[in-house]
Amino acid sequence: MANSVFLEPNANLPERVLRNTVTPRIFVAATRMDDGKTTTSVGLFAALQQRFPRIGYIKPVGQRFVEVEGAKIDEDTVLINDTYHPHTPLRAMSPIAVEPDFTRRYLSGGITHQLHDRVRAAFDESAWEKDFIIIEGTGHAGVGSVFDLSNATVAKLLRSKVIIVSRAGIGRPIDEISLNLALFEKQGVEVIGAVINKVVPEKMAMLKEYTTLGLAKLGLPLLGMIPLHTELYKPTVNQACVQIKGEFIAGVQHKRRRIARLGVGAISLRNAGRLFTPGTLIITPGDREDLIMMILNEDTKMAPRGHLAGVVLTDGILPHESVVELIRQRSIPFISTHADISTATTAIARMTVKTEVGDHDKIGLIQKLVQEHVQVDRIVDLIQQQDPAFERQLNLGM
Repeated sequence: MANSVFLEPNANLPERVLRNTVTPRIFVAATRMDDGKTTTSVGLFAALQQRFPRIGYIKPVGQRFVEVEGAKIDEDTVLINDTYHPHTPLRAMSPIAVEPDFTRRYLSGGITHQLHDRVRAAFDESAWEKDFIIIEGTGHAGVGSVFDLSNATVAKLLRSKVIIVSRAGIGRPIDEISLNLALFEKQGVEVIGAVINKVVPEKMAMLKEYTTLGLAKLGLPLLGMIPLHTELYKPTVNQACVQIKGEFIAGVQHKRRRIARLGVGAISLRNAGRLFTPGTLIITPGDREDLIMMILNEDTKMAPRGHLAGVVLTDGILPHESVVELIRQRSIPFISTHADISTATTAIARMTVKTEVGDHDKIGLIQKLVQEHVQVDRIVDLIQQQDPAFERQLNLGM
């Protein structure tokens, strides 16, 4: 298998030692999936570039991956590589991809240090000739424990201090940070602070006051609060298409249009006018030819105000061939899916929106938010401060 992520047991192999212990590094952890690790990492990379000439990146353990030249590469690594071009081989920035049967194969006879060696070797290559390196975790602190590569274990292997990212709130983020902190501390890894993500702007001042007090009880500083920005969580038409296992029948060139709202076309033409607002994705059965013709006519009139995001035709039904031909002559994204109208609407409404390669508008916004709301200089200072207890713990474990 290309870029195999599993090494067969061989007890005679010596354990590899991490060679690069000099390059400044930070491990970006989180209290759970989709709390903002990648958002923070993308923003930090740009902010650190203003302070260090050469920034490196590695995501040692990835759960979502894509095929790149026969190798399984974590999708966040592909995003960082395409955005910042760190001049590091993709296989080094994404050394381990957790395939569906990975855990079963590991438990059947994996040798811990073989995976540890793979992570150390990849880090040494990723950090080569870099002035700073970002290490992105996966899931919460304990994810990967079953195959001896939890976030806490990886942070220890790579001799890195940690920041924890959590969602906004008062009680829940403090509780969850506390749980994650305990596992890092058990491994002797120093957590230097927390970043709170997705903060409603109107609640920023209030949450900052109480979060600072709550974190102080854990001995942690608040290193930033990133405001919730709706543009970051609007899916593209292409993301919606993938989510509902659809296919484009027209307008694929506009697949990056963002969806501001969903409009269900299960109403009469007399009331359908409410669907025609810029950024709306209209979801309708494929045999509603009357509504489809209205969409084609109204989208032209909408041009000065903005276009519809697109149209989803459900139930695996397409309109008459003459109508399909008209659709293909236009530039509106039309998607066909076998899902029914309820299933398609629910799937799109509940989808998790990830930042993708080519999302230049989102990436620019993320960079701005992190630069303005995260204490990057303080993070750098805390990383460079020597902590004898932290060093002693790590040295005992190497």
